[in-house]
Amino acid sequence: MLNRILNLIIATCLTLVSFGQIGNVSGVVSDSLGQKIMGVAIVVKGTNSGSITDENGNYRIVNVNLSNATLVASYSGYKTKEIKVNGRNTVNIMLSDASLGLGQVMVVGYGTATKKEFTGASANVIGEDLQRLNIPRIDQALQGQISGVNINTNSGSPGGSSSIRIRGLSTFGDNDPLILVDGVVYDSEGLNALNPNDIESVNVLKDATAGIYGVRAANGVILIETKKGRRNVKPKIELSAYTGIQQATKKLNLLNAREYAVLKNEMFANGNNTLPFANTNLGEGTDWQEAVFQDARVQNYNVTVTGGTEKTTYSIGGSYFSQDGIVGLDKSNFTRFNGRVNLNTEMSDRLRLSSVFLYTNEERQTLPENGIGSVLYNTINAFPTDPIRDEDGQFTYLEEVSDIINPIAQMQNTYNTSWVNKLVGKEEIAFDITDNLTFTNRFNYNYAIVDNKAFSPLVWYGPGKAQNNAINAELDPTLVEIAPGSTVERGASVYEGRSTYSDINFESFVNHQVKFNDLHSLKTTAGVSIFSRNGKGLGGTAYNIPNNSLDYADISANLAPGGFLNNTNSFQFQERLVSAFLRAQYKYGSKYNGSLIVRRDGSSKFGPNNRFGIFPTVSGSWLLSEEDFYNIDRIKFFKLRVSYGVSGNDQIDNFAYRGLLNGEGVYVFDDIITTGAAIGRAANPDLKWETTRQFNIGADLKILHTFDLTLNYFIKNTKDLLFQPDVSGVLGTAGAGSYPPIINAGDVSNKGLEIELGYSMKPGKKFNLSTNINATFIKNEVVKIPTGIDFLPGASFGVGGNIATRFERGFPIGYFIGYETDGIFQTQEEIDNSPVTQEGAVPGDLRFVDQDGDGKISFNDDSDKTMIGTPIPKITLGYNINISYEGFDLSANFFAAIGQDIVRNYERQQPFANQLNYNLDRWTGQNSTNTNPRLTTDLNRNTIFSDYFVEDGSFLRLKNLQLGYTFNPKLTQRVKINSTRIYVAANNLLTLTKYRGYDPDIGSSGGPLASGIDYGFYPQARTIMAGISLKF
Repeated sequence: MLNRILNLIIATCLTLVSFGQIGNVSGVVSDSLGQKIMGVAIVVKGTNSGSITDENGNYRIVNVNLSNATLVASYSGYKTKEIKVNGRNTVNIMLSDASLGLGQVMVVGYGTATKKEFTGASANVIGEDLQRLNIPRIDQALQGQISGVNINTNSGSPGGSSSIRIRGLSTFGDNDPLILVDGVVYDSEGLNALNPNDIESVNVLKDATAGIYGVRAANGVILIETKKGRRNVKPKIELSAYTGIQQATKKLNLLNAREYAVLKNEMFANGNNTLPFANTNLGEGTDWQEAVFQDARVQNYNVTVTGGTEKTTYSIGGSYFSQDGIVGLDKSNFTRFNGRVNLNTEMSDRLRLSSVFLYTNEERQTLPENGIGSVLYNTINAFPTDPIRDEDGQFTYLEEVSDIINPIAQMQNTYNTSWVNKLVGKEEIAFDITDNLTFTNRFNYNYAIVDNKAFSPLVWYGPGKAQNNAINAELDPTLVEIAPGSTVERGASVYEGRSTYSDINFESFVNHQVKFNDLHSLKTTAGVSIFSRNGKGLGGTAYNIPNNSLDYADISANLAPGGFLNNTNSFQFQERLVSAFLRAQYKYGSKYNGSLIVRRDGSSKFGPNNRFGIFPTVSGSWLLSEEDFYNIDRIKFFKLRVSYGVSGNDQIDNFAYRGLLNGEGVYVFDDIITTGAAIGRAANPDLKWETTRQFNIGADLKILHTFDLTLNYFIKNTKDLLFQPDVSGVLGTAGAGSYPPIINAGDVSNKGLEIELGYSMKPGKKFNLSTNINATFIKNEVVKIPTGIDFLPGASFGVGGNIATRFERGFPIGYFIGYETDGIFQTQEEIDNSPVTQEGAVPGDLRFVDQDGDGKISFNDDSDKTMIGTPIPKITLGYNINISYEGFDLSANFFAAIGQDIVRNYERQQPFANQLNYNLDRWTGQNSTNTNPRLTTDLNRNTIFSDYFVEDGSFLRLKNLQLGYTFNPKLTQRVKINSTRIYVAANNLLTLTKYRGYDPDIGSSGGPLASGIDYGFYPQARTIMAGISLKF
C-alpha cells in the first residue's frame, strides 16, 4: 500500500514537471512614452486565457504555464506584440505606435490598404502631431508636414483662409484639392469649422490613384478622419486648454517725422515746388504701426470622451476657440464652438452602423484687408507728421492724399460680422454578405447657414476722400436725385443677408476579396455615387438708420423715405454629379501589387454634348526586399511604385455652357431709361471636362529599422483648361455689357521631385528622438494658351497701374512681367552717351534694359518687358523634430520656401505718402548710390512696374516650438488622473527672410494670377502660449 502511494506521488510530480510551472502573471502595459494604456487585450497564445488592462494599464492572468507560455498583447493603433513569459510572474509590456509600421491601415477611398501594399503616392500625419501645434486651422497645421503640399496663408486675420496646393498650380480656376472629412465633402474655405483636436489622422493622396474620387481629384485628395472610440474600454475623458498672447512678428521700417520732412522737402525741391516743411526737426512723430498693432489674446478649451463596449464604440467631443486680431482686436475676432459625435455599432455579426455628427457655430468680425484701401495699406502710407487725433479729440484727416485715410478712424467705423452654423454628418451601413463580400451604403450631408451683417455709418475722413459717405464733418447725409427736382437723403446703411448651402451625397458600393493558391489575391470595389449641391441666398440693404447708430442697425429700423434707395439681391443654384467607379487590386505573393481604377462622372456643369467623362488610372508596386536575390541587410524594406492616370475637373460656374440673361439690359424708351434683360455670358454647348494626366514613379525604403525614406518624381499635365478669356465684345454674340463664353483652351505642366526622410529611435529608453525632413522641387509652366490670344492679364501694380502678372505660354502661371533695371543714371553725360535711348531720363533715374535690342526703351508696348519674378517657390522644405527624456518633451517645426518672389505693392506712389526708410539711401548726386532712384514730384518713369519693386520672398520660419512635461502617473493617479501634461509653446517665433514686407508667406485670395502681390498683407501673428492636458 505504501509503495502504491509513493508511486502515485512520484507520478504526479513527474506530470507537474512535464507540464511546467503553473502560476499567475501580472504587469503593466505602456506606450513608448511611458503612458499607461487601458483596454489592451492580453491573451496566452494558443489558449482562451487572457485579460484586459485596467485604467492604470494593469493586467493579471491566473493559472499560466510560466515555463513555456507566450503572451500576445494587441490594441487598436499599436503594433501587436508577443512576449515569452520565461518563468516570470511579472511581465511589463511596451507597445509601439503602429503609425510608423508597414502594416498601418490607410483609408484610400471606398476601402483600406496597408502601407506595405499601397501602390500610390500618399503621406499620413497623425492627429496628435497636428494638435500639438495649437493652430486653429487644420490646413495651416499641415504646412511643412508633407512633401508636395504647399499651403500659403491668404490672410493672417482670425478666421482667415489658406491656399492649398498639391503638386503645384494646375488650373486657371480652383486649385484646391478635394477634402473629405470622414468621407463627407468639405470645402477648403470651410476648414475654419473643423477643430484640429477632433482629428485622428490626415492622409493625403497626391498622384493619379486619387482618381477613385473623380472630380477635383486632379488637385489631390485630403482624407481627414476624426477620433473614434475603442472596444471594451471604459469611458476615458481628456481635457485640454491653452491660452496665449499674439503679437506682430514684424513692423516695417517706415520714415519717422524728421526723416519724412527732410525727404519730402527734397522731393518737392527737386520738382521745383514749394517746400512743405519750414522746420524739419519734428522728432519721431506718430508711429501709426504702434497704434494699429496690438497684443491680442487667443484661447482654446477642449473636452473629449471616448470608450466602448463589446459591440459599440463612441467618441464625443466639444470645444471653444476664440482669437482676437493683432489689428483691430475684437474688430477682427474669430470665435468657434464645436461639437462632435462619432458612433460605431455592430448591430449583428454581419451588420455595422457608423454615424458621424459634426456641429460648428462661428462668429467672425473683419476689417478691410489685403488690398488697396485696407487698414494696413493706410497704416503704411499715413503721414508721421500728423497725430492720430487733433487738439479737439477728432481724428485727423491726412488731407494731402485723397485715398489715404486715418486707419484708426477706419477701424472704429467698420462693423462687419458673419455667423455660420454648420452641420456635417454621415450614416453608413456595412453588411458582410459573406466573409469576403461587403455591401456598404453611405449617406453624407453638409448643411450650412451663413448670416452676414455690415453696418456703414455716415463717416467723414476729410475733404476729397473717396471713402466719405457724408458731405461734411457734421455728418450730413448726401442727397440723391430720384426724379427731376426730387431728392432723398442717403444716410447710414445696413446690409443683412442669409445664405444656405447643402451638400447631399449617396454612395453605394461593394468590396470583395478572394485568394487563390495562397499566392494570388484580388480585391475589387464597385459602386455608384450621386452628389447634389444646392445654394440660395437673400440679402438687402436699407438706408437712413436712425441716429447713425449700430444699436439701430437693422433693416426693419430704416427710415428711408418710401423705401427709395433700399435694394435687395438673391441667388439660387443647384449642381449635380452622378458617378460610377470600379477598382481592382491584384497581389501576387508578397512581392507584386497592381491596381486598376475606372471612374465615369457626369456633371450638370456641362451640356449634353460632353456631360460624361471616363477617367482611368493604373498603378503597381514591386517589393524588391521580398525577392530571394535581395541581400541588402541595411535596407530592410524596399518598394518601387509607378502610377499613371487621368482625372477630370468641373470647377467652373454653374450653367457655364448656357447663355445667360445677365448682361447690362438698360434701354431708352421715350427718353426714359428702362431696365430690362440682355444676353450676358455667351453660350458654349461644346464645353468639356478639364483633364489632368499624371505620371508618378516612387520608392519607399526602411533603413536599419530607424530611417524611412520616400522618393517621388511626378509629371502632372493639365489640358483643356476651363476659363473665361478677356476678349472684346465683338467676338461674342452680343455687344457692350456682354461677357465672353467660358472655353477650353490652354495647357499647364508641373514637374517635380519629392523627398521625405524620417528617423525614429528604437522606443523604450529614457531618451527618445524622432525627426523628419521633407523637400519638394517643382517647375510650373504654361505650355499652351488659346488660339489668337497672346496672354491673359492678371493683377495690376499700384492704383490703376500696369498689369503685373500674366498667364502666358513658356512661363509659370502668374509670373511677373515688367522692366529689368540696370542701376541708376549718374550723370547727363552718361545718358547722352548711352547706346540705348530712354525717353525722359535724367540723372538719378532708374536705367532700364533694352530687351529687344532696338536701341531704345519702349514704354508704349511690351517689347522691352521681361519676366522679373514668379510667386511659385522652386523649393519648399519642412523639418520636424521631437525629443523626450523621461517626463520632458521638446518639439520644433520649421518651414521654408525658396525661390519665390513678392511684389512690393503697398507703397502709395504719391508725394505726401510715407515711405520705407530704404529711401534714406536715395540718389542725391553722382555716385551717391546705384540702387535707389532720386526723389521728386516731377513726372518720371521710376514708379513704372519693374524689378525694383520685386523682392526675393524666400524665407525660413520656426512655425512652432514647444516644451512640455508629463507628470509621473503615480503622483496624479491619487486624484484619478491618468496623465497630466503641461507645456509652453510659441508659434511663428522666428522668420528669416530678406523680404521687407510684414510676412513673406503670402497666398492669394484673388486666384492664381494674384499670387505674390502684397498690398499690405495681414500678417500671421507670433503667439506665446501655455497649456495643459489631462486624461482621466
